[in-house]
Amino acid sequence: MPSPGESSAQLLVAHDGVQRVPSPKLELFQLRGFLPPDLCAGLIALIDANRRPSTLADANGDAYFRTSETCDLSAEEGVVQDLEARLLALNAIDPAHGEPVQGQRYAEGQEFKPHCDYFNPEGQDWEKYCSVAGQRTWTFMIYLNAVEAGGGTRFKCIDKTVQPEPGKLLCWNNRRPDGSPNPNTLHHGMKVRKGTKYVITKWYRERPWGW
Repeated sequence: MPSPGESSAQLLVAHDGVQRVPSPKLELFQLRGFLPPDLCAGLIALIDANRRPSTLADANGDAYFRTSETCDLSAEEGVVQDLEARLLALNAIDPAHGEPVQGQRYAEGQEFKPHCDYFNPEGQDWEKYCSVAGQRTWTFMIYLNAVEAGGGTRFKCIDKTVQPEPGKLLCWNNRRPDGSPNPNTLHHGMKVRKGTKYVITKWYRERPWGW
């Protein structure tokens, strides 16, 4: 059985509709229609009401590296509780290991350049972000709407681009089988060419969240 902060390929593909991207380089999955339209709409409304400029854990001097807006979603909101229950039923990860749900909004021209979700052990903020809950294990990302042009998520190492669809879930293991960070999870939130993109992201940690 996986540890409390982990899911597994076996657990995920046991659910109807879950598709694994065929690559030995990383564990990457998608599930169309994970969220219904009304839940997507409710989450979009929360993001619009509370969004702020996105930031980076380790600033790299590029002011245009991440140009989206971000929103931390309250666990007391009914739509957030619904989302969390659906994620637990899918991934079986102990909710105590989850970071708060985050929403992102990308307007035309905005993007998140190629990056990995795990924290760099040599990074300046490693101690700040990982001393309590440890490294990130899994990423679960959900597109909330269709985008007129652009806005795909590209995994360069496997030459795979996933396009936004309302309610589609994309998830991956940020680590290799030996527990070390997997650089093949490098991904690019590609520039929105036309329209607006809304995304939900849920990250999980090695130890219970308490930061």
